[in-house]
Amino acid sequence: MSMSDPLGDMLTRIRNAQRARKNEVISPASKLRENVLEVLKKEGFIKSFERYTVRDGVDELNIKLKYHEGASVITEVRRVSKPGRRVYSGVKNLPRVYNGLGIAIISTPSGVMSDHEARKANVGGEILCQVF
Repeated sequence: MSMSDPLGDMLTRIRNAQRARKNEVISPASKLRENVLEVLKKEGFIKSFERYTVRDGVDELNIKLKYHEGASVITEVRRVSKPGRRVYSGVKNLPRVYNGLGIAIISTPSGVMSDHEARKANVGGEILCQVF
């Protein structure tokens, strides 16, 4: 069965694993998911992730979650642009998540990046999710 929102599924797996105090979570692999995880890693929301092959043509991502003093580093993950309603923004209208404490992950023509990287590169795009 195919999934209608693979990125939303990965974010939900991360949210559920952190509520259950798991150290790692497994999700099916794709390039978009890897790019989003790379931004989360760079911004310090997860420890690391690695892609491995289960069998021919089937890869998975092992995501290592991050905690600080017993509390999860990610307190809120929200999918903004959904398959039924895409949300795009120009560089001047990019959202600030909790006044800059959180990040918005943007899919731009220059690749997937955080909102402050997109402002620095002066590009807009599709707002994939918000993380705080």
